[in-house]
Amino acid sequence: MQTAEMTARIAAGHGFIAALDQSGGSTPKALKGYGIEEGAWSSDEEMFDLIHQMRVRIITAPAFASGKVIAAILFERTMDGQANGKPVPQALHDIGVVPFIKIDKGLEAEANGVQLMKPMPGLDDLLARSAKLGMFGTKERSVINLANPEGIAAVVAQQFDVARQVIGHGLMPIIEPEVNIKSAERAECDAILMDEILNALDAMPSDEQVMLKLSLPAKSGLFESLVNHPRVLHVVALSGGYSRAQACVELAKNPGIIASFSRALLEDLRVQMSDEQFDAALAEAIDEIYEASVDKVAA
Repeated sequence: MQTAEMTARIAAGHGFIAALDQSGGSTPKALKGYGIEEGAWSSDEEMFDLIHQMRVRIITAPAFASGKVIAAILFERTMDGQANGKPVPQALHDIGVVPFIKIDKGLEAEANGVQLMKPMPGLDDLLARSAKLGMFGTKERSVINLANPEGIAAVVAQQFDVARQVIGHGLMPIIEPEVNIKSAERAECDAILMDEILNALDAMPSDEQVMLKLSLPAKSGLFESLVNHPRVLHVVALSGGYSRAQACVELAKNPGIIASFSRALLEDLRVQMSDEQFDAALAEAIDEIYEASVDKVAA
């Protein structure tokens, strides 16, 4: 797929984005959910091999090529790996799935009610390599726990600084300032975050765009102004700790927003399944998330 074709596919949003980007800190939990306990590996290398096998099994399953998954977010090691003898980005291109890469290196300790992204040494080299491998864009995550205006402003400023660097390499940034859905100040966080993002979007050059990956808002439909902003290619939602059923119910109440789920997509998949069982479970998850992404209901 060429860049223009990938842009059009994401802009249309007729489907959802699979988040397959668990990194070092979250990989053991993802493997445990898949049915592989921590004692199954003796080194980080073996751990990453196991998670790579899981991801390859997902992206090469027939259900993944159904057309309902329009993009996938990858961990760096997955981007550099192979699937059925092909580089993973090429394998995704071949089934019409747009590839993104997670670029953040994790989170700083909480300050002012938020967790900023850690420094990203070598980011320009990673972005150049990603573009060469045919990646369409990036994803970078921060976390907001409290309705602290100073903290939320810092999160948005940092995210848009990184986005400018990404755009400079011809890639599409997914900005992910996640609001903790368990926060007692969740609704206030949503409102402050939306205002900060709108200000940052209004300050962007008219020929640039970003994507937004946001927690499902406490007030359904709150992010309509972000969905319709000309500097936004598409708004996607994370599941944020909801079960798939819960996440899909909330997602369906938010017009113009599609899913970018990780745990909610993978929750029923197990290493012990036969290929037929695995594909059936994956197909059921894909169908459910697809419906919530494209068929909206009144809030």
